[in-house]
Amino acid sequence: MKRNTLIEWIFSPNKQLERIKHAEHISNIWKTMILLIAASFLIYGWMAGLGMGSNLLSSSITDIPNSLYNADKFWFVIGRALFGLLFSVIILFLVSYYFYLVTELPYRMILVMQQVVFFVMLMERIIWIPLYTYMGLDWYVSPFSFGIIASYFTEITWIQTFFGSISLFQIWILFFQVKFILKLSIMEKYKVWIAVIALHLIGYVIVTLLSFFDTMLMDGWFN
Repeated sequence: MKRNTLIEWIFSPNKQLERIKHAEHISNIWKTMILLIAASFLIYGWMAGLGMGSNLLSSSITDIPNSLYNADKFWFVIGRALFGLLFSVIILFLVSYYFYLVTELPYRMILVMQQVVFFVMLMERIIWIPLYTYMGLDWYVSPFSFGIIASYFTEITWIQTFFGSISLFQIWILFFQVKFILKLSIMEKYKVWIAVIALHLIGYVIVTLLSFFDTMLMDGWFN
């Protein structure tokens, strides 16, 4: 029986891959799933409560009554928390299903891989909090992302956002997924790389589009 411990996957992935490869049963998987989903809900709500992503809302504070502003902020926090909930479901279940179809690995194994992936994503969000709070850095110009490099070459926001969605954390995730699948499946190496890179590229494009439409939505809602 293999117990699913996320921290061990971060510091000793090779050892964990060997263990899960020969494990007859993976325990603790659904408990970990619930904890990750709850953590995502709370972290995104916390980030919203700190004002992260609410620039348009904050700019309207002098134009509306205080009670109305507090109501807007409340619904903003709720909306972000629910987005965190939806985001966790997509990463943990929908993306897992994609890899299940592509690799034909057992779905439970893919779920374990995506739990590690999502855990790293949440760690990236938490690290961004002090960067925003104390340095005023948006996520796409984090020192861990390529957005800050792109900002030196162009002022076009969507290009900065696209490259900003590619971070050192995302690169680690990409290589981890490739290593996980190659270790446990019989897929050819180049097919694994194509499947993983294609999914990540789609993700970067979606993040860029969501950032654009999020700004439009905030502008229409709060102005």
